[in-house]
Amino acid sequence: MTDTSIITASDIVTAFGNNLVHDGVNLSINQGEIYALIGGSGSGKSTLLKEMIMLQEPQAGSITVLGHDLATITPHQASSLRQNWGVLFQGGALYTSLNVAENVAIKLHEYTDLPKRIIDDIVQMKINMVGLPARAAQLYPAQLSGGMIKRAALARALAMDPQLLFLDEPTSGLDPVGAADFDALISELRDLLNLTVVIVTHDLDSIWSIVNRLAMLGEKRVVAEGNINDILNNPHPVVSQFFGGNRGQLRRNNGK
Repeated sequence: MTDTSIITASDIVTAFGNNLVHDGVNLSINQGEIYALIGGSGSGKSTLLKEMIMLQEPQAGSITVLGHDLATITPHQASSLRQNWGVLFQGGALYTSLNVAENVAIKLHEYTDLPKRIIDDIVQMKINMVGLPARAAQLYPAQLSGGMIKRAALARALAMDPQLLFLDEPTSGLDPVGAADFDALISELRDLLNLTVVIVTHDLDSIWSIVNRLAMLGEKRVVAEGNINDILNNPHPVVSQFFGGNRGQLRRNNGK
């Protein structure tokens, strides 16, 4: 992991009508780290992630990803940039009419001219990489467990060998064992593939076990940024409230 910024957000302002979500959000994400966006419901975590992947635009400020200012990027540059990241949306967001292999292959068909046999090989490799059995390739989303859906969606996100991986609440809906296994998989893939991972999460176990640095969103801005110790030592009331529950206190007392 290096200290080279790969994503920066500067003075971001986001509003939906009269609802002001961000009012001067600033943060910096370094190459090779697992970086979490945390905060209470409605603090704008998922909105900020969507702005980073060009699904939404802020009203003011700038976001730079891999050296590209998203406010001034051309359509051609945007298309090329999208090939450098993968996204796992909350709930997986698999296409229900396609089986797992077809879901994983979507970007390969859209962005490459690879022959079908090569695409098939890549798809099977990605399915294996995320810990799914080979037979899962022919299953449809309705035939998958919650954990298998997450892994299939992750395989799709990794199909193009991205530099960046964006995860929106990846462990939501999983039991504690499944969530821990998924966290371990993300950490292993980061190291294996030299990924930079941006994760929106409420999961305190994930925050303690795999996250390198994080940004705490509250009061329409980033109220604290740094590693977990930096955050915990920040006296801001938003931090105290987030980590002040029984689970947070248990984690703090265990030092994990």
